Formats: sequence, C-alpha cells, structure tokens
Amino acid sequence: MHTTLKALLAGAALLATSAAAQAQEEIIFGISAANGSLQERTASEFAKRANEKLGDKAVVKVFDSSQLGKDKDMLQKIKLGTMHLTLPSSTMPEIAPEYAIFDLPFMVKDRDHLARIDETLFKDVLVPAAEAQGYRPLAIWENGFRQITNNVRPINTPADLDGLKIRTPNSSWRVAMFEAYGANPTPMSFSEVFVALQTGVIDGQENPLTNIAAGKLDEVQKYLSMSGHVYSPAYPTVGIATFEKLDPEVQTVLAETAREVATWAREQGASADGELLQKLKDGGMEVNEADRQAFVDASKPLYEKFAAEVDGGQEMIEKAQSLADGS
Repeated sequence: MHTTLKALLAGAALLATSAAAQAQEEIIFGISAANGSLQERTASEFAKRANEKLGDKAVVKVFDSSQLGKDKDMLQKIKLGTMHLTLPSSTMPEIAPEYAIFDLPFMVKDRDHLARIDETLFKDVLVPAAEAQGYRPLAIWENGFRQITNNVRPINTPADLDGLKIRTPNSSWRVAMFEAYGANPTPMSFSEVFVALQTGVIDGQENPLTNIAAGKLDEVQKYLSMSGHVYSPAYPTVGIATFEKLDPEVQTVLAETAREVATWAREQGASADGELLQKLKDGGMEVNEADRQAFVDASKPLYEKFAAEVDGGQEMIEKAQSLADGS
C-alpha cells in the first residue's frame, strides 16, 4: 500500500510538472541581425531580464541571423501570430513613412539627442503611426551610426560613390539617399551581403560598425569610410492582435523590459565604437574620415522629399532639430 501511494504521488507530481511546463508560453523573438551584433546582444539581454521577471508564466526565445525569415517576413509573422516579437530597423518606413525621419542624413546628432527624440516624437507620433498599421514598437533600441564600406576606393565625398553598387536595406528612403549621392543602390537582406560582396555582385554597403564587425565584412571589404550619415534605431515590435492575446502580466513585463533595455543598448553602443573600429582596422580595413559637409550639402533633397511626402513632415523635422541641444 505504501509503495502504491508513493507511486500515485510520484505520478501526480509528474503530471503537475508536465502541466506547468505546458502552461509556460514561448515568446518567439526573431531578428535579422547576426549573432554578436549589438542588436542580437540587446535582444539577448532583453530575453534574460524578461525571463527573470516572467518566472513560470512564459519564456522569451531569441532567433537571430534571419533564422525565421527576412525582416518583411517576420513583420508578417507577428501579425499572423506565428511569432511574437521582431526587431526591424531601416524597414520601418515601409510600414509607416513617419519613421523615415531617421533616414534623414545627420538628423540625429548623438545618442543624447536620440534619447530626447525617444521621449517625445517616438511616443507621440511614431508609435501611433505604427499602431494604425497593426504594429506596436515597444521601444527604440540602438542599431547605430552607419558608415560606408567598399572595395573600390575610399569615400571622402558623395562624388566618390558615383556608379558604385552599394547594398542598402530594403528601404525606399535609403535607396533615395544613395541615388542622391550618385551611387547605384542595391537593396538586399543583410544575410545575403557577405556572399554578394565576396562574389562582386555589389561593391560595398553601409551599416553601423557593430553589424560590419559581426558580419565579418572586414574579410570581404577593403575600405571603411567613416561617414556617420545616418543613425538608425531598431524597434522591438509586436503585432497588436497577437500581443494582446498574451496574459496581461506578460504584456507588461515585455513592454517595461523593452524600455528598460533601451538605455543599456545606447550605453553599449557608445562604449563599443572605438573597440570595434580598432578590430576592423586590425582585420585589414583602410579607414578614412568622410567630408561631413559635402554629405550634408548632398542630403538636402532628402529633407525636401520628407517634408513634401510625409504628413506633418516639416513639423517633425523642426521638432527633432529643436531637440538636438536639449531645448
């Protein structure tokens, strides 16, 4: 009898454990950025912090390097409910054109300026614009200041880009930017860039140092031109319908942790810039400082395009610029 009771108790415990395991919902977080990039490290930091708070309620799992699809695919999946979170960056203007404010060259002065934009324009304008399309970005994370690499020559002025095939993200605004600079922009997913550079399908590309290093682009690129032409954020984003099916406590943890990790990401980005630059130099890249004013002058048509094509565009430009020095 004693043995039977022990067996029954053991069986009940096993069933309880199994039920608890089944109750723990998996929060699937897919990103296109490579392992080791700041976007991937931020997503992993987010998962670690969120999972500590979630306990047995749910577990966040991160899939990097486009394992779950390209950015466009993953945006569709969070709407359909086959995954919960993704991390678009330069593709966001294709969802809501207001996000092209970050595609205006030299719009963001520094990370403190970005923090002030986060507290105002992001909350008041950008989030509602995405929500109107069924998406909700939970925060602004760091992607970084973008630099230009290529295999033909150092890029000092836009004239040096003339005729070069430069990979851009699948963003009509980034394409317009590099057309204005005289390049031949070639949109493609980041996961395809290394081989395209290796085989000469494209001459170069533009990305933050963290993505250049994580993608090992120093192995297939000779010149690194420090242009800092765009600061591109990344946005931990959910599909509203899918997100609101989650337990309200889980929703709160995910939203609060996404905001919390935003500061961590900017600090990590700032502290890593010098180290990454040295790593790329050690990898054999030749580094030069681009002529900032030449690029600023060539960028004016982008500001005119944004003001003309985006509702409230001129007001957004003026608001963002007014925040540059903390005013």
